[in-house]
Amino acid sequence: MSGRAQLMWDQAVTGYDFGRDHPMDPVRLGLTRKLVEAFELDRHMDVVAAQPAGESTLRLVHREDYIEAVKAASADPRSADQAYGLGTLDDPAFAGMHDVSALIAGQSVGAAEAVWRGSALHAVNFAGGLHHAMPAAASGFCVYNDAALAIARLLELGAERVAYVDVDVHHGDGVQAAFWEDPRVLTISLHEHPATLFPQTGWPQETGAAEGSAVNVALPAGTGDAGWLRAFHAVVPELLADFRPQVLVTQHGADTHFEDPLAHLAVSLDAQRAVQVACHDLAHEYADGKWLALGGGGYAVVEVVPRSWTHLVAIAAGRPIEPTTLIPESWRQEVYARTRQLGPARMTDGRWPVAWADWDAGYDPADRLDQAVLATRKAVFPLRGLLA
Repeated sequence: MSGRAQLMWDQAVTGYDFGRDHPMDPVRLGLTRKLVEAFELDRHMDVVAAQPAGESTLRLVHREDYIEAVKAASADPRSADQAYGLGTLDDPAFAGMHDVSALIAGQSVGAAEAVWRGSALHAVNFAGGLHHAMPAAASGFCVYNDAALAIARLLELGAERVAYVDVDVHHGDGVQAAFWEDPRVLTISLHEHPATLFPQTGWPQETGAAEGSAVNVALPAGTGDAGWLRAFHAVVPELLADFRPQVLVTQHGADTHFEDPLAHLAVSLDAQRAVQVACHDLAHEYADGKWLALGGGGYAVVEVVPRSWTHLVAIAAGRPIEPTTLIPESWRQEVYARTRQLGPARMTDGRWPVAWADWDAGYDPADRLDQAVLATRKAVFPLRGLLA
């Protein structure tokens, strides 16, 4: 049905499991799907399970020898070749790894195809957003780079301008690397400063080989709601207005949250929701509404991730959830049954509405957040013919 939002889901994606003690617990996916169901959002979307990405699709981004290495490690995890980033602490090999990684990639590629062809206006794959995987290496909990594969498929289908906005706490290095020399793709990443967080890339001076096609906002550790939203609005809308993408692809890692155990930003669920709304609105303003939204990082797997991504699904479905809304008791019982933890009671951290200061009102050259924004604007905007 043209115009309906599409939710990409196959229960088998929860098999993307690096093991019991790994931060990327697949329960975060299962609990998100259950919360989407508890709010009956799936009644207002087409729920679709796409086919796994085939080898020809995977080769749009990944080298053939790497794909073969993933397959070999998938068949015998003990044989994993660390030269390809497999069998490491971050990316332990596990049985079936190739199949489930290709399945997650297939959901993002299928979503991209649906949006481009008009069978869906918006599409969400919250199991995706695995933005660290490189052409020939796993990295940062990511085996196949579904975000880059979705963009590559859009280009293959004829797209001439695709914008990628990544608000995960970690730099979207793999997507940037995939399109470093391609002026058809504008990559924008807002992330914690590389001096304090993996993958130690994403400096403002990384602007791409294609005249400002890569944009990086390196935020000081400790940045909270007001600074995060200020930085987003000081950079992203103006660049999208200039670039005029035909499709907007966004990555919504929930690990910017103040409760996330692996990073150092101090963003609330309410600010995450505000950026999700902004991405939706920007897609309508500059990309004719064509919006593909992905998940990503997020390691507060009960308290934060399911709520954040359910907000994302709700916005895409045209059924935004008011932040003060009580969470259905059925979901909280599901949380306890699966984790023996008590789930949150509301869809807010109590910070709604979130206030922030517009960049056009002026900036403070002594403020670390404003210094970060200004560094990005000075590095990139002149390359694109814009005033810094």
